Amino acid sequence: MDIKELNERIQQESTFVKLLKSEMEKVIVGQLEMVDRLLIGMLANGHILLEGVPGLAKTLAIKSLANTVKAKFSRIQFTPDLLPADLIGTMIYSQRTEEFLVRKGPVFANFILADEINRAPAKVQSALLEAMQERQVTIGEQSFTLEEPFLVLATENPLEQEGTYPLPEAQIDRFMLKVMIGYPGREDEKKILRQNMLQDFPATQAVVEPADIVKARGVVRDVYLDEKIENYITDIVFATRYPSDYQLPELTPLISYGGSPRASINLALASKAFAFIQQRGYVIPEDIRAVCPDVMRHRIGLTYEAEAENVTPEHIIDEILNTVEVP
Repeated sequence: MDIKELNERIQQESTFVKLLKSEMEKVIVGQLEMVDRLLIGMLANGHILLEGVPGLAKTLAIKSLANTVKAKFSRIQFTPDLLPADLIGTMIYSQRTEEFLVRKGPVFANFILADEINRAPAKVQSALLEAMQERQVTIGEQSFTLEEPFLVLATENPLEQEGTYPLPEAQIDRFMLKVMIGYPGREDEKKILRQNMLQDFPATQAVVEPADIVKARGVVRDVYLDEKIENYITDIVFATRYPSDYQLPELTPLISYGGSPRASINLALASKAFAFIQQRGYVIPEDIRAVCPDVMRHRIGLTYEAEAENVTPEHIIDEILNTVEVP
């Protein structure tokens, strides 16, 4: 493989990323990392779980992204009384034709915002997660393939946990990334304030077709991943399973379970997408380190001892990244 030739090709194919980012920056102030993670999910064909307090532009970000891609957007507010049929659709009887017709639900869109996913019961969560995994929905006896690109952005509110249905570990593992959203800085807050005082709130323009995103996904998979980088990914994931083998015996009592093979796959795909966004045709260790917390934080189980000592998955990831040898 000619790396120079591949690099030039990736630079040409990834020019639309700058257009997308510049459009997003018209509306989203300060949350540059969140925008990057949305692009990674979109380009690597993975779904994203966002956690943050209300008012941090989670809804605005995915709606703006859908506008820039000229794609269909659906926002679903998850509530305790929501039914699977409210999400995927149902069969309705037509008196005129005397037969049952399919009424498709809001999941039939390119970009889905599943707002406060932990507020809905398990049946609704599993209906959405099946659509995410299989990329199809079954209503009655008919199966319908969902249109590509298909990206689910699910949000969780860390406040008011009473009466919620936390996602089981097996379901959380279906999300490629779990992104933690923090408050903006002081200067960014002032920009947000001024922006919202304007007569006309800025809006994003469509700069990319959905077909361009589907094509770009194929190019992302062509980004070169050296065997040394593969070993680095494997070492990071194995260090979450067998910390003692990587000179980290102090982590053994803190981890109840480590990352699954899905963690390795998603770490490789996310790092390729991150390199693509940087307009580079090959993955470097810094790409792995950049996406590792978002890929791994929801795939590491903590013991009661870790929770008692206020140890977080981020602390464990930092320890592993500081210890595992960088190629």
